[in-house]
Amino acid sequence: MNALYESYNDFLRERVLIPFYQKRLESLKKLKLEDVLKRKNPYLFKAKNIEISGDLVKGIIDAFLSSQEETTFGNLLETFAIFVSHQSDQGFKSKLKSIDLEFQRDGIYYIVGIKSGTNWGNADQINAMIGNFKQAKAKLRADGVAGEIIAVNGCMYGTEAHPRKSPHSRKAVTPTVLDPDELYYKYAGQDFWAFLSGDDHLYREIIKPFDQEARLKDEEFKRAYNAKVHEFDSKFMAKFLTPEKQIDWMKLVDFVSKRQV
Repeated sequence: MNALYESYNDFLRERVLIPFYQKRLESLKKLKLEDVLKRKNPYLFKAKNIEISGDLVKGIIDAFLSSQEETTFGNLLETFAIFVSHQSDQGFKSKLKSIDLEFQRDGIYYIVGIKSGTNWGNADQINAMIGNFKQAKAKLRADGVAGEIIAVNGCMYGTEAHPRKSPHSRKAVTPTVLDPDELYYKYAGQDFWAFLSGDDHLYREIIKPFDQEARLKDEEFKRAYNAKVHEFDSKFMAKFLTPEKQIDWMKLVDFVSKRQV
């Protein structure tokens, strides 16, 4: 293993994986049954014919964790992307609105908005990103950045067959566009990591250092997870079961939705 890969692996273990499990564990420990029930749709659980309290409790814990994990891990992996760019081109965390990374290479100034996957936003959100790219370019020019400025929507996983974009097309851009500053590039997965590093294999190398460390950290997390399931199940049964030990759906619906007086 070369020195650069060693630095990547150390960063991924110490500043992505370990903090991810720490944040996961902290979120789990802070979780309260009443708070999470208030955010869930009781009609959906009934429509799925859930009749065992343990199944309902496990479902709400899993849904909560799933909604948290993508954001948490994405934010941490974003710091790795900036680290990779710093190693390659002295890239740095941007302070511009909705821009995550700035760097210069071969006379071109790049501004990068980093997302986890490719399907991250609807049309309004994509147009907002394009507007932020335009504002960032104007600010950089006013601050003295000369030459070409290229905006990139970088996605840490997935693929994108047509990287050159404009608001007028989700596919390849025609040679004539209304505003050159509305052009941007969308690189995903292998192409994104190669764009940052010049290494066409980096997208595969990222997963390697997670192996042993993830197994160790997951053991601790599973113990806490099982304890939380048992805690929630006991509380749910005490509060939301009928005398016949069935889920009291009317009581649950009242808890979530009844008008406060």
